[in-house]
This record gives sequence, structure tokens and C-alpha cells, in this order.
Amino acid sequence: MDVLVFATSVRQRRQVSRVQNLLTKIPAIAQWNFDLEDCDNILRVEAKDLSPRYIESLLQNAGIYCQELDY
Repeated sequence: MDVLVFATSVRQRRQVSRVQNLLTKIPAIAQWNFDLEDCDNILRVEAKDLSPRYIESLLQNAGIYCQELDY
């Protein structure tokens, strides 16, 4: 299982709900969560064989900034 970490533009709970609708449809994702207290509004995704670029593209197409972070 890989842990992918992203900086996002998500700042509010209603935006989290929008992302939830996208991420719950991806079978490779075991779980995900946001840290909205962090200055980068971190999204952490636990997934198997999922490209970070796919997550970035998915969220960016929904109008949400998303960029993978090195950790």
C-alpha cells in the first residue's frame, strides 16, 4: 500500500464532500483524509498501484488545486 500526500486548495468541509464523491469511486483507494489545519491543506491517500498524477488530474479537472508533495 502506498501513501500519497498532496497539497490542495481545499479549505472547507463542503469542498471535502466534493472530493469525497470523486475519491470513493476509485477501487484502488483504501482510505483518504484531509488535514485542513495544515497550511497546505494536505490530502493523504492510501492506495495500491495508483499514480499520483491521476489524483492530481482528477481534482484539477474538478477545479481543485492538487500537487503531490515529497515527504
